[in-house]
Amino acid sequence: MIFDKIENAKKYYQLHPKFEKAFKYLVINKLTEMPLEKFEIEGEDLFVMFTNKEGKAKSSAKLEAHQKYADIQFLIAGNEQIGWKSHSDCKSVDKVYDADKDIEFFKDEPQTFFSLKPECFAIFFPDDAHAPMVGEGLIHKAVIKIKIK
Repeated sequence: MIFDKIENAKKYYQLHPKFEKAFKYLVINKLTEMPLEKFEIEGEDLFVMFTNKEGKAKSSAKLEAHQKYADIQFLIAGNEQIGWKSHSDCKSVDKVYDADKDIEFFKDEPQTFFSLKPECFAIFFPDDAHAPMVGEGLIHKAVIKIKIK
């Protein structure tokens, strides 16, 4: 997992050939005006989904993990906490991996939580189980999915 401010995004371009394009999408678009839907940047290899939902309590947050995609989660507005735990340390499966949706859920508790503030992002790789959307009030964010497998 990586956590940083958008102004430092260039540091991470070399991690994947599509990261530069993904971060530039976040910088050049007026994200507050984007409809709450999915937009393809490079088909299913690189796309973004916008959400604006009520945050949930830590107690109802479920760890999730992906196998085919890395996530860049960028907070547009609100205050969000995200739980994290290494995928290899997750022992209690809640919902088995769904290849069509590229997601599995765990009953495990996050090892730690961190706060995501506007203009900040987190990158989650398949090794990172994460529990997003924890907080009070509306959480407006963009989630860019980058195919890595």
